[in-house]
Amino acid sequence: MNNLLLFSMVLFTFTALPANNIAVSNIVLTDQNVGAGETTVQFDLSWENSWRISVGPANYDAAWVIIKYRVGGGPWRHANIAGVGTSPGGASVQEVDNLGAFVYRSGDGSGDVAYQDIQLVWDYGIDGVDDNAVVDVQVFALEMVYVPPSPFSLGTGGNILNAATLENGEFYSVGAVPLIRSPYLIDSEDQINVNNSVGSLYYPPNGGGVTSGDQLGPIPATFPKGYDGFYCAKYETSQAQYVAFFNTLTQTQRLALDVTGSEGKNSDNVSARNGVAWDETGNATTSLPDLPLNYVSNQIALAYLDWAGLRPMTELEFEKAGRGPADPIQSEFAWGTANIHGAPYALLNDGLPTEQLSGLGVGTGNAQFSLTTPPFSGPLRVGIFAASATNANREETGGSYYGIMELSGNLYERVVSVGNPEGRAFNGAHGDGEITGPGLHNVATWPTTNVGLGYRGGSHANAAIYLRLSDRNDAATVLTGSNTRLGFRGVRSAN
Repeated sequence: MNNLLLFSMVLFTFTALPANNIAVSNIVLTDQNVGAGETTVQFDLSWENSWRISVGPANYDAAWVIIKYRVGGGPWRHANIAGVGTSPGGASVQEVDNLGAFVYRSGDGSGDVAYQDIQLVWDYGIDGVDDNAVVDVQVFALEMVYVPPSPFSLGTGGNILNAATLENGEFYSVGAVPLIRSPYLIDSEDQINVNNSVGSLYYPPNGGGVTSGDQLGPIPATFPKGYDGFYCAKYETSQAQYVAFFNTLTQTQRLALDVTGSEGKNSDNVSARNGVAWDETGNATTSLPDLPLNYVSNQIALAYLDWAGLRPMTELEFEKAGRGPADPIQSEFAWGTANIHGAPYALLNDGLPTEQLSGLGVGTGNAQFSLTTPPFSGPLRVGIFAASATNANREETGGSYYGIMELSGNLYERVVSVGNPEGRAFNGAHGDGEITGPGLHNVATWPTTNVGLGYRGGSHANAAIYLRLSDRNDAATVLTGSNTRLGFRGVRSAN
């Protein structure tokens, strides 16, 4: 008997490539088990340009799925997932920590996927919902990329007598020859010693506009270093995703986490390609849903990640997500070469889901940065280079070793820094799906102020050198408020 009344809404869907089009549809509640206090949330899930490969990067893309509910029109809450019901053919559905589930291909392949009748079992009893309650349910899906466990290197090395071989604040391994810096190998999640002795990890001190950190350590074993597997969002968090999150919040939380407020862009008008608007009474909207979210403060970014059951990425994981296990290349960007297109692009289909570029570089890397930005000041649609490239290779699409997009340019990536004690205290704990009444994250080991976070990968307003994978110009910079250059994406440990 199904005593629960369902009203379903499909949110958290967005267009990433001309048509990755991740979408949740046909949501129903079924198979209520009153004795166990459980019911099944069933839905269809589809997206385009999916893959799974057993060679090379040996990875796959996935959808991270979470469920929110409310009782009688009350506040939205995070649903406790007790397990998986039936899984459609060709798909693996993995429940994780009772918070959500990953859905991904069960075998090698590429192309569009459309899975019908995915079932997640909601333990509404443990959530304190009555058997006969009237509930609203929302299912959210976010595209992720699996980064498998492997050794990898930090930094690219160089000769301190040749400034052209060095990058701002980059990590390096201290060698027997004092003038020569080598990449530092990460081959486990063990504690890392940070000092100027042979075999240790080190980096240059703050100075000359570079804020690399305090050069202290150690980096604890509990700090996620990127050796173990993790999932990383395929794209920077979009305005559509922010609006979907925002519209589940209480009025108090909305006032604290409003990107149109005084701590954000301070306007409901489009500014630097941020189209979010909120009149402080109804739901927020955005005229540019497929663009990444800028004007976002640390408080907003961390609250979103907590709500989504994800966590911030560390700066070591940032380099792993870009470089993978490949040997470092001097001055490389996220696409694995030091080549970058340096002339303005022309924007087509401005602001539409089909937004694309003409004038992309061929046989060189493409990214949104200071030389390519005019006349559209601000970030570009997530996945735009993959949609616009002449050749679908890493360099022209700007993709990382694992197929993660826009790690170089567009918007700065927020990362947990190893350059101060507040950052090193991070232990990889995930969000629990809920935030506090005032709109703060509630994870004890996450930074609670602006100290502990850093910024990697450059933005639409930065010169090319700041887009490099090893650049740490702002790795320990303490920023308050927000600006047009800052974005973020979430990750989740795989074990």
